[in-house]
Amino acid sequence: MKYALVTLLAAVLLGGCSVYGSGVDLSESTVVASPDVVGIQRVPFKVGVSSTTVEQLAKAQACASEQGASLITEPGPIEVYRMQCQDGKVFMARCELRQCRKM
Repeated sequence: MKYALVTLLAAVLLGGCSVYGSGVDLSESTVVASPDVVGIQRVPFKVGVSSTTVEQLAKAQACASEQGASLITEPGPIEVYRMQCQDGKVFMARCELRQCRKM
């Protein structure tokens, strides 16, 4: 048991120190090209039929936004909306046949 704790502690300390003398510049972001890495998909802003309703729901939850609520799914009977709040939080709502609920 004692040996396991010492080994774990050594691994943690050495793992943290591995970057220190390696000459790797951590101040610059690096893009790794690998088939296992998935990029972030940007969805363009799209107004939906329930955007105003979602904005009112968000306002009731103390979420204010200059841009408003954007439809992030295809238009249809079930839609998902996303709104970026001014304080950095994200408000999301699911609307089914124009009946919206906070997610």
